[in-house]
Amino acid sequence: MLPLNTIKEIIPLAEVNVPGFTNRIQGKVRDIYLCDGYRVLITTDRVSAFDQVLGLIPFKGQVLNQLSAWWYEKTTDIIPSAMVLVPDPNVMIVRDLPTIPIEVIVRGYITGVTKTSLWYLYQQGERRPYGIPLPERLHKNAPLPHPIITPTTKAAGGGHDERLTRSELLRRGLVPADLWEKVESAALALFERGQVLAARADLILVDTKYEFGIANGEPVLIDEVHTPDSSRYWLAESYSERIARGDEPESMDKEFLRRWLAEHGYRGDGNPPPLPEEIVTQTALRYITVYERLTGKTFIPAAQPAEPRIIKALHAWHESKSEEGVQCTGA
Repeated sequence: MLPLNTIKEIIPLAEVNVPGFTNRIQGKVRDIYLCDGYRVLITTDRVSAFDQVLGLIPFKGQVLNQLSAWWYEKTTDIIPSAMVLVPDPNVMIVRDLPTIPIEVIVRGYITGVTKTSLWYLYQQGERRPYGIPLPERLHKNAPLPHPIITPTTKAAGGGHDERLTRSELLRRGLVPADLWEKVESAALALFERGQVLAARADLILVDTKYEFGIANGEPVLIDEVHTPDSSRYWLAESYSERIARGDEPESMDKEFLRRWLAEHGYRGDGNPPPLPEEIVTQTALRYITVYERLTGKTFIPAAQPAEPRIIKALHAWHESKSEEGVQCTGA
């Protein structure tokens, strides 16, 4: 595990401007460049919660990028991914594919603090959230009878995602029925694989989000996979004891940060409180711990500062594609 001073002394990666690359999209966490059939995904250290970018978490981008690449390799027998190359610890080159306009959320437990979380909806009296019947007398942080899929729209421009039922999704023609069945099957298989490998690392994969593209009419896995940003992880060794005491499970993901924000009165409205150094450091440690437990590898920080290193790697990749005429400029 990294010394605390290493985490505290790093200058987190806020953004990357690649000279000569102009076709850029900036998401909450990633800087994306479009390059003639490819997408260059640069995962920064920006952290978002409640649909707002709230600050920077050291090494977060490297963890997310390298962990996603690891999961892609562990799930190729279930579904292909869009990944082409990882030219830098913070960068992934992927195929530029048409996307399925749905966030596919798979939940194995009833939990959460956001207004879209299953536990929040259940507390409000909903017994068929997302059109899925839930039994009475469920307790917070308890396993569901079986994993469920709760789809949402993918909001553009920083808006809020819209909850969907399966029937609404199909009735509105958001995804063809035969393609959606393949997405559902892949999502549940991915989640099962994730839970198995997490259990081997003494972690519980609680829930997660998948995004899919389309290649040759078939679903393809895109975006991050089973990271502490897109998933909830709990420590398995303390789960039962903490639940018996009525305590929250030990979160090893962004939920740790969400809970701190909620405890300080912030759930997405108004101005967020500044993140204390201790909260930033503890969040970083959780991300690194998940990486090390899952992969069985020691986390090795990439050379700092990150931006010059990333620019050099991307210029080298672009040069290697020059014979193909790949360009990273455009409107």
